[in-house]
Amino acid sequence: MALTQRENASGHFVSATFENWESEFLQMGMYVLLSVSLRQKGSAESRPLDPSQEEDRVEYGPTPWPVRIGGVWLKLYEHSLAIAFGVLFLLSFALHLDGSWRLESVQRQLDGKPPVELWDHLASAQFWFESFQNWKSEFLAVAALVLLTIFLRQKDSPQSKPVEAPHSQTGT
Repeated sequence: MALTQRENASGHFVSATFENWESEFLQMGMYVLLSVSLRQKGSAESRPLDPSQEEDRVEYGPTPWPVRIGGVWLKLYEHSLAIAFGVLFLLSFALHLDGSWRLESVQRQLDGKPPVELWDHLASAQFWFESFQNWKSEFLAVAALVLLTIFLRQKDSPQSKPVEAPHSQTGT
């Protein structure tokens, strides 16, 4: 479906697209960060409850350059997945804000109202409603995945425990 000139110029497309992407990157970033420290007994998505039961799964091969160099590069590399999702979230948030603000500006102009400043739009209930309505669904999806993997199985899926595994088994 082609965008009309008005939808494109108003920021509607940018707002709607990046509002969705923002929640996706927030979901994945929080999933990565929370899975580091939170545990759920029986969930295939959880690391073992007892840290002594964890095992490093390092295969032999060329070591990535940040590991060889060490220092700040190693620290950044150790957290690079969360950093990447954080940057993608912030970029999507900024683009959502810009598109949503442009859309509101066009709507206010059509209604004969004065334009609103970007920072006023950022503080508006409408902007936060747009963000929170997507964020809540993303966290519900993650919670459902973590909790449903306690009791349900999907053969050959890395998100599922083996079919024969007891419900109490944590991890894959």
